[in-house]
Amino acid sequence: MAEERVPMTRTGYERLQDELKHLKFVERHEIIAAIEEARSHGDLSENAEYHAAREKQSFIEGRIQDLESALSRAQIIDVKTLSGQKVLFGATVDLNDCDDDKNQTYQIVGQYEADLDKGRISMLSPLSKALIGKSVGDFVEFSTPKGMKTYEILDVKFL
Repeated sequence: MAEERVPMTRTGYERLQDELKHLKFVERHEIIAAIEEARSHGDLSENAEYHAAREKQSFIEGRIQDLESALSRAQIIDVKTLSGQKVLFGATVDLNDCDDDKNQTYQIVGQYEADLDKGRISMLSPLSKALIGKSVGDFVEFSTPKGMKTYEILDVKFL
């Protein structure tokens, strides 16, 4: 069975590569040193520093495996080659929240590069699913934990 491709923007791919390098060549070495230091303090069964360091090591190793898997299956989509008024993967979409008349801008990206604080939403999110395939002037409605939301698509850009 072929492994499923992981769509991501070129920028997202490069960010993940940078994170992977940092984890492998900085954080991994730091945590190994922290474990060695904690071991030198004696009895490991009651050594909180040792257990915390091992837990962090486990998290780092898991994240490394996750990133390596995603990067090996990456399908890089060059957003700059896309155009049009339809919302597609990679599009930056200007929206008007019909409930409070506030404008918001989001870029639709892959699940590994999503960061709501930076306006990047996963293509798997309910909002992205509602937006994909729609055009400027369309209204989209989708369900949130706080109830239904309605947005008007003001602009679609591929930056």
